[in-house]
Amino acid sequence: MKLQKSTAVLTFLFIVLPILPTIVTADLNSDKQALLEFAATVPHARKLNWNAASPVCSSWIGITCNVNGSRVVAIRLPGVGLSGPIPANSIGKVDALKILSLRSNYLSGNLPSDIISIPSLQFVYLQHNNFSGVLPSFLSLQLNALDLSFNSFTGNIPPAYLNLTRLHVLNLQYNSISGAIPPFKIPKLKTLNFSYNNLNGSIPYSLQKFPYSSFVGNSLCGIPLKNCSTVSSSPSPSPSYFSTPSTISPHQHASRKKLSPGSIVAIAIGACAVLFLLLVMFFVCCSKKVDGERSGVLKGKGTAGGRGEKPKDFGSGVQEAEKNKLCFFEGCVFNFDLEDLLRASAEVLGKGSYGSTYKAILEDGTTVVVKRLKEVAASKREFEQQMEVVGRIGRHPNVVPVRAYYYSKDEKLLVFTYMPAGSLFILLHGNRSEGRSPLDWNARVKISLGTARGLAHIHSEGGAKFTHGNIKSSNVLLTQDLDGCISDVGLASLVNFPTATPRTVGYRAPEVIETRKVSQKSDVYSFGVLLLEMLTGKAPLQNSGHDDVVDLPRWVRSVVREEWTAEVFDVELLRYQNVEEEMVQMLQIALSCVAKIPETRPKMEDIVRMIEEIQQPELKNRPSSGTESNVQTP
Repeated sequence: MKLQKSTAVLTFLFIVLPILPTIVTADLNSDKQALLEFAATVPHARKLNWNAASPVCSSWIGITCNVNGSRVVAIRLPGVGLSGPIPANSIGKVDALKILSLRSNYLSGNLPSDIISIPSLQFVYLQHNNFSGVLPSFLSLQLNALDLSFNSFTGNIPPAYLNLTRLHVLNLQYNSISGAIPPFKIPKLKTLNFSYNNLNGSIPYSLQKFPYSSFVGNSLCGIPLKNCSTVSSSPSPSPSYFSTPSTISPHQHASRKKLSPGSIVAIAIGACAVLFLLLVMFFVCCSKKVDGERSGVLKGKGTAGGRGEKPKDFGSGVQEAEKNKLCFFEGCVFNFDLEDLLRASAEVLGKGSYGSTYKAILEDGTTVVVKRLKEVAASKREFEQQMEVVGRIGRHPNVVPVRAYYYSKDEKLLVFTYMPAGSLFILLHGNRSEGRSPLDWNARVKISLGTARGLAHIHSEGGAKFTHGNIKSSNVLLTQDLDGCISDVGLASLVNFPTATPRTVGYRAPEVIETRKVSQKSDVYSFGVLLLEMLTGKAPLQNSGHDDVVDLPRWVRSVVREEWTAEVFDVELLRYQNVEEEMVQMLQIALSCVAKIPETRPKMEDIVRMIEEIQQPELKNRPSSGTESNVQTP
């Protein structure tokens, strides 16, 4: 008997186990086909990397699968430029979906009922779109959060919403919803916003715990708004507002006839004047609303999704009517919008010539760098045109690309990829105590060559008059492989000439200090100072309590003139053997760059070639550290 049971179990396993992967694959394939149909039907400004040949769970932007990779459970595509209606039988076929975030796009038309009714759906974020039609009434009972704000939904709030017992967040503000608010009794509801709709009647007692901002902009009354008006009682037990024409007494009827012609004319004129004022106010409000919605990339938001988060320092000037106008460059793989950015935790990285820089960590773990520009002199059109040039120049491995930007009257933000290796300045001067791992010669040559290539690309791609204008070691960021990349490209022409600071004045060419006019030759001078900084280990600025040199080129020339060249080089470089000749060659390149007469300075393309000649192929195989050199100071 036991043998028969064992045989039956084995037979079942042999039959079923080979089929299970097929079932899992079939489910995932179904999700893939549904998503591909969605991407093919719905236009999108930012190109999605969805294709049938790549794995859905590991490479598709905005897609998250469950633990075993058998089903798609989350779709997050905020601010990617999706437009037009969502076709039925597309996303609705992803029937294991738990999270759907398509906010801050241009989606329009009716919302297909097969999406919101997916049984597993828990979080829906569709705010800041152009959806229209009545509110969806067939909803997943598993919903925890439903945000349909900043759309054009109409009709009443469906009774089905009363059955969403798991709901924590319900945001319907800035739509055209009408009618009365149903008597919600959802104990888990923590965030609710019905503001700026066409709702009327009294606020249910169960919702009076929510703040004034949840109901403002409607024809509602009751706590927390003003009290509902009460009608005075009469001797009759029936309230007067139930009276009909047949119940009006003859005395009342007669009293209405006693109005004089003059009174009637006055009343008519007054009513017309009031009506005229109301119409004027209505058209002014409508025109402002239309202008706010049409003038930008996305609609403005009211209360950060109803969660009340305060914007971080880098977004303190973001205007309510212009929020979510975060413009991404083509090819950017970031999957967030301005709402995410303002909600991120921010850490100040530094304050430079063009503004303050922050490290921002978003809720999904993405880390970016945000630069808050100051004293921007360019108009919005000039700013956007310059950003187009910056976007084109940023397609180079030795240039830090701008991934997105934001422009408003009071705030201009740039978003960059975070580079955890830091800057050349930190690597050279950050910590020179004992036990520090010094920056060896090979690494310094590699960084210098990468920086030179980046600056040469900027000069050639931007045109004869395009300059960087602020080359310095803190603007040379490093990859994990210690490739030098230039940041702050194209900002010099956007801001007023920055005030001279101790950290920047040492890099400026003499003609720039005199005339405040930058050129490609002045960029070459700044690059020469950067090379001297790399060779000497000295910063071209003076810190209080230190003996650092302000005019680094002058100091180097004076030492070389006295033929004490070895005194120039960083002591950390003197420990390596067989690099003295290369160091001297690099010093000669640097001195040619910092020539006082601009016309005698070499072009960046020639500088790249000269540094490449120093970096011989055998350098790659030569050990970075070795026995200390026997170089003696002459």
